[in-house]
Amino acid sequence: MSEEQGSTQSVSQENIVLIGKKPPMNYVLAVVTQFNNGAKNVKIRARGNAISRAVDVAEISRHRFVTDARVGTIAIGSEEISNEDGTRSKVSSIEITLGR
Repeated sequence: MSEEQGSTQSVSQENIVLIGKKPPMNYVLAVVTQFNNGAKNVKIRARGNAISRAVDVAEISRHRFVTDARVGTIAIGSEEISNEDGTRSKVSSIEITLGR
């Protein structure tokens, strides 16, 4: 049991919100929660089609809920992933850092 608790603490210390297919407000809540728990920086990460949702999450968080947050760095790139049939393809990725 203590190992599980340790792993959840290490994830929360990194303050990373991974964007997927859920509605943007679900991720905005995660970002706001991180800031309310005392985080100085929160990283928002997304790949592929979720990139536009990540930008929406960052903007909604900044303008509506955490008005003193500022965009720190924006890192873009591509990652190589393996498909089910064994082929590899490149997928675009983004990481937006919000800080207070």
